Amino acid sequence: MSPPGGRNLHATEAGGARVSSPARRTLGMVLVGCCLPLVSLAGMPKVVFTPWHADGIYRLGAEAGWTVTVPSGTPDPRGRFVYTIKRNDLDVVKTGSFSLETGKARFGTTLDTPAMLYVVVAYQPSPAAIPRKDLATLDREVNKRLIKADPSLRAVFARHPHDQPLAPRFVCAELRVTTLGAAVAPTLLRPSLPPPSNFRAFWSAKLAALDRVPMRAKLTPLPTAQAGVKLFRVRLKSLGSQVRGYLAMPDRPGKFPALIIYQYAGVYPLKTAWATNRAAEGWLAFDVDSHDIPPNSGKGVPQNYQTLGDRSPDTSYFLDMYLRDTRALHYIRHSPYWNGKTLVLTGMSMGGQQSLATAGLNPGKETAVIVDEPSGADMNGLAHGRRPGYPFFMTTNPAVLRTAEYFDTVNFAPYITAPTLIAMGFIDPIAPPAGIWTELNEIPAPKEAVPLIDSSHMNITPDEQAPWLQRSEELLAELAHGGTYVPNQTLTRPPTIRVR
Repeated sequence: MSPPGGRNLHATEAGGARVSSPARRTLGMVLVGCCLPLVSLAGMPKVVFTPWHADGIYRLGAEAGWTVTVPSGTPDPRGRFVYTIKRNDLDVVKTGSFSLETGKARFGTTLDTPAMLYVVVAYQPSPAAIPRKDLATLDREVNKRLIKADPSLRAVFARHPHDQPLAPRFVCAELRVTTLGAAVAPTLLRPSLPPPSNFRAFWSAKLAALDRVPMRAKLTPLPTAQAGVKLFRVRLKSLGSQVRGYLAMPDRPGKFPALIIYQYAGVYPLKTAWATNRAAEGWLAFDVDSHDIPPNSGKGVPQNYQTLGDRSPDTSYFLDMYLRDTRALHYIRHSPYWNGKTLVLTGMSMGGQQSLATAGLNPGKETAVIVDEPSGADMNGLAHGRRPGYPFFMTTNPAVLRTAEYFDTVNFAPYITAPTLIAMGFIDPIAPPAGIWTELNEIPAPKEAVPLIDSSHMNITPDEQAPWLQRSEELLAELAHGGTYVPNQTLTRPPTIRVR
């Protein structure tokens, strides 16, 4: 997952197809053998999938789909494409196949209920269409993997070197998978289940207990190579833990707009540049570590922290995390360097999750929420026909599912009063878009959606982040210079009126 601080999108993992634009997905055909890694074949064709609506959004009863073409100058593929369309990445609603012998095809489906569509597309080439040299390369890879699985096969292959190659059997049996996404009436999506009856009372009690803890802020000046910026390491007392992070601001007299950056999932050291880059733009920037560890450490917390204490909301790891997030907000609101006007919460993935929870716990105390592919929504979705995402709570344990309800961002959304921008990846398995649309629909404040129709999370498909980066940076620049965020609500007003 990727950090929300600064302009650079830091990808911690590489992978995924690269796409020329949000509306056109071009895929180089790749073959995979049974239990084999992907094997690229240089001579295979490219195919373009173009959604019928550029934003990927359709109304109830309208056919949602794609036109499939072969770019000019490339040979039409000999073989067939197969596809499976799922509702909310869970229930299969349609399967089918098509060929591109004529250079073009179309496919799609209709739904009469609001949902996200996940489309798995695979290519099954004709072995005769594979260049001989590529088939030989694939066959060597097949043999190597089989020998690794069963060393005794080495002698068998040595005795029969001229037998029929194995590769065509694997090519025809296992298909390279690609995913497409679309939204059907997403503004009509509603929560899978209501919040716990004591949701507000639970959090009111926790916030009251937090207020009784003295903040005891400790700022340690740090050197920085960023010109015109001051940097500090921060430690604040919270309820049962401490807030850690980096605070940066312009090195000049005055009061500044504030930006609180909440971090994505994982245990890692924070980069000071995530705060100082924003300070150079004029922000009082507070980059908050998700954990109670020194921000330069990245150690001392188990990687499975999200499962700690997950049998009760009173012991969940997310309880102290959300309270630290609120304490960071309280600190900035009392800072002598804040201009008293502009305070923005931002983050990606789990950083977006923390931003939304903090905004819901502290209505009226921030002026904007700007998040990308936030996790933590619809945590109990699996029991209600939706694929859940991070933190991937154990869905077979009733106590864990009850705990999840107290930290689900959908349940905080009705209390958010600040204008909110949310980007969602239409093929995101980490922060599924059905949950994100649901929480967006529950926010009573003006809100804006940024569809990322080819994004399967920011670190997996960083090239698909362009619409989010452009819009979020545009807003932050405006807010940093005293402007006001007025969301573009074109895609968030029900009903969606996109029809083909």
